[in-house]
This record gives sequence, C-alpha cells and structure tokens, in this order.
Amino acid sequence: MGKIPPSFRSAISTSMATKPSSLATINPPSAGAKPLHFPKKSAKFSRKTHDPNSLESPSPSVPPQLQSPFTSPDLSDAKKLFSSVVAASKSPLDARLHNALLQSYAAVAATVHDSISLLNHMVKASPCFSPDRSTYHVLLSQSCKAPGDSLSPVHQVLNLMVNRGVAPNQATADVAVRSLCSSGREDDAIELIRELSSKNSPPDTYTYNFVVKHLCKNRALGTAYNFIDEMRDSLGVKPDLVTYTILIDNVCNTKNLREATRLVSVLSEEGFKPDCFVYNTIMKGYCMLSRGSEAVGVYKKMKEEGLEPDLVTYNTLIFGLSKSGRVKDARKYLDIMVEAGHFPDAVTYTSLMNGMCREGDALGALRLLEEMEAKGCSPNSCTYNTLLHGLCKSRLLEKGIELYQMMKSSDMKLETAAYATFVRSLCRDGRVAEAYESQVVEEGKRTRSCCLTAVHNDDAFGSLRFGAHYSNIERAMIAMARLVSAKYLIIFVEEYRGTELL
Repeated sequence: MGKIPPSFRSAISTSMATKPSSLATINPPSAGAKPLHFPKKSAKFSRKTHDPNSLESPSPSVPPQLQSPFTSPDLSDAKKLFSSVVAASKSPLDARLHNALLQSYAAVAATVHDSISLLNHMVKASPCFSPDRSTYHVLLSQSCKAPGDSLSPVHQVLNLMVNRGVAPNQATADVAVRSLCSSGREDDAIELIRELSSKNSPPDTYTYNFVVKHLCKNRALGTAYNFIDEMRDSLGVKPDLVTYTILIDNVCNTKNLREATRLVSVLSEEGFKPDCFVYNTIMKGYCMLSRGSEAVGVYKKMKEEGLEPDLVTYNTLIFGLSKSGRVKDARKYLDIMVEAGHFPDAVTYTSLMNGMCREGDALGALRLLEEMEAKGCSPNSCTYNTLLHGLCKSRLLEKGIELYQMMKSSDMKLETAAYATFVRSLCRDGRVAEAYESQVVEEGKRTRSCCLTAVHNDDAFGSLRFGAHYSNIERAMIAMARLVSAKYLIIFVEEYRGTELL
C-alpha cells in the first residue's frame, strides 16, 4: 500500500507534448484550475494544427470501408483496387483520401519502392491528385521502419521529395526521427539529425526534446548527455527548461537525487528558473525513498523562490510525510493547502488514511473518511482498498466486512493486497466459508486470465489453507474441493492424504 498514487506520478506532463510557440517557463496553475502533473505514461505526441506538414491518420470523412482496404502486399492488386475506387467514385477523390489509401497500402507493402510505385499510379489514374507533404510523410514513415540498419530507404524518400519540389522541413525531420526511434533505431535517428542539420534543416526543440526523452527511457543516461553536448557544440541547439525537466524526472525515477540536485543547479546557471514541475518531480523522488524531511525542504525552497505550490505539490508532500510516519505533519500541510485555496481531493485524503493505517489508527482513518465525505469529496476505489487493508491489519474485522459489503454492492474493484489481507483475516477468525464465498464473488468480476494474479494469488490461497487447518474442516474441504475442480488448488489432494473431496 506504499506505492505513489498515479495522480501525482511525475512523468513528463502532457502539456509538454503539445508543440509550444515559445519555450517560456510554464506558470503554475491557479487555485481553480485543473492541477498540472506528470502522468505515468506520456501521450503520443501529435501536432494539433494541420497544414500539410504533419502525418495524420485518415480523416473522419473517409468512408470506413476505405480506411484499411489493402490486405495484401501485391502491387498489381493494389493498383487494380485503386483504379476501381476511382472508377466507382462519382466525384474526384480529395487529397486526404489518396493519402489514407496510400497509408493503408504502406502498412502491408513489402518495400518502400512498391509504395512509391503505387503513388505514381495514383497520380496517373487520378490527374486531379497532387501529392502534398503529408503524402511523402507516409512514405517517409514507412521507410524508417524498413528492415535493416541502412538509411538508404529514408534517403530515397527524401530525394523524391526534393525532386518533386517539396523541400524537407522541421515537420519532415520530426516524422522521420520519431519513426526511427519507435523502431528502436536511435543511433540512425541521431545520424539523420546530423545530416539534416548539415543541409540547413535542423530539427526543432520539440523533436530535440523527444529524442532526449527517448534516450533517457531506452539508453544509459550518459547517451542522453552526449547527445545534448553534441547538439550544443556542433549545431548550437541548447537545452531548454523542458529538456532539464526530462532529465530531472529520469534521475528521480532512478532514485539518483544527488544528480537531480546537480541538474537543478545547472538549470539555474543556464538562466532558467525552476518551476512547479521541476520541484514536484524532485519532491516525488524524495517521497519514493520515504525521505519526508527532504521533501519538506524542497517545499520550503519553492516558497523562498517565490513559487506558489500547486495541488500536486501538496498531494506529493502529504503522501511523502504520511509514508515516512509523519502523519501529524501531513495533517498540518492539509490545513495549509486549504488556507492557500486548494481543495483536497481523493488523493490527498487517501494518502493521509494510508499513513494513519500504517500507524495502526484505522479508526482515525474511518473518521477522516467521514470528514472527507462531509466536505463533498467523493472517495474512490483506492480510498476504500486502503481502508479495508488497514482495518484488517488492525484486526477490526467486523468493520472490514461492513466496508467489503459496501464495496461489493458498489461493484468496486478490490486490489490484490487488500483482498489477500481480508481473506487472511477471515480465516484467522475461523470464517473460512465466508472467505471462500468472497473469492467466488471476486472471481465473477474478473476474467480467468487475471484470477491467478489478482485474486487466486498465493496470499489468498495460503490463507484458505491456514483456515482449513484451524477452522471448520468440513466446510473448508467443500470450499477447497470446488477450487480443485476449477484446477486451482490441487495441492489439497496431497495435504489431506487422499480424502474424498468430491
């Protein structure tokens, strides 16, 4: 129950994934605004504006039957299919439909050369079609995913663009770099950046930061540092605030807080002022290590720098203090955040409840639940799982059963740790049949594929075995027999020396 809730996991904010017009410091959100934080997994990068500079998926106006019409790589079949589409159309096909058809074929084509041949056929069969930049981006994306380590297919498409009067630009570089990185060809992506930069088509900072983030995720940190140094020394591209935030987030995730602190110093030396994202990321790193005092130090430094902490800041701090056993201090910061105009949410209260349950004060956590609901904040499944785990750990089984019944009636998902503790508590109290009944209920909520990991786990199984030895043997044996018939608990055949179970 000590994992950081997803609501304030600090990955790179989705706000960084939209291409900015400038790289100014991002201001903290106001009290009434939705908190900005770093989701666990960043969303796919997409350019919101369309001019033919970006690669887009088929337009919603494309008929569904034409969005993926090609299922065979055979070029002659593809040409015939396209010709039939043109012949059947009562009006000229627009550029987007041509691009959608080309993209569909590129997904199954054997080589880039075949896709280029189909493009040439499209131009001849449909004279009104004039390939635009997005058309060539379809071919470019395919060329980057071609098997082999050579950049020849990429060069082939880039040369085709130039010969037909469409000069590669920063959007072109972005499409190529992302496609290469998604294929695990980071070294080729960096080599292409060098080539494009030498021809006065360097990538923009948006693409640059994508490469840095991708290297941090898939390579050693030193590789990202080497790329940054090369871009600065050879091409004059300097890291910005987003770059440093990516690096700081990476080192915090690896629990290297010393390097994170050094990067903050470098960031300041480069003339950037750390924002809430940076401080929240470092604070999260300290919380992962249960170092509440250092997290408080980061909070105080934010205040000294004139930065107003946001909701994510307080949630992270309260979680870290609760996790490190400083529930009273966490409660103090709950009052401070309210005074600052921030409204505690389910993450805030659940963090406090987790800390109280860790200290054995499960009844206090229940009182906090009443306070939470009285203030109009709705608890979520994580809140109830935290309470169920705490009540069972504190041997308050009756209240735990009451809470479980409420969760069951609300069709709320049970987490593995809370459920295993609940089953163990029932068995310890001699209520094995009830433990089995709860297991059947939970089995009905999940698919069989996840039962072994989420419900019929070793802890729950072990608890039922424990109850079978020290409780009502006959009722336990019936429960176990049913599970044996479900091919879960064959071990009981051995434990009971051939006793007839069925």
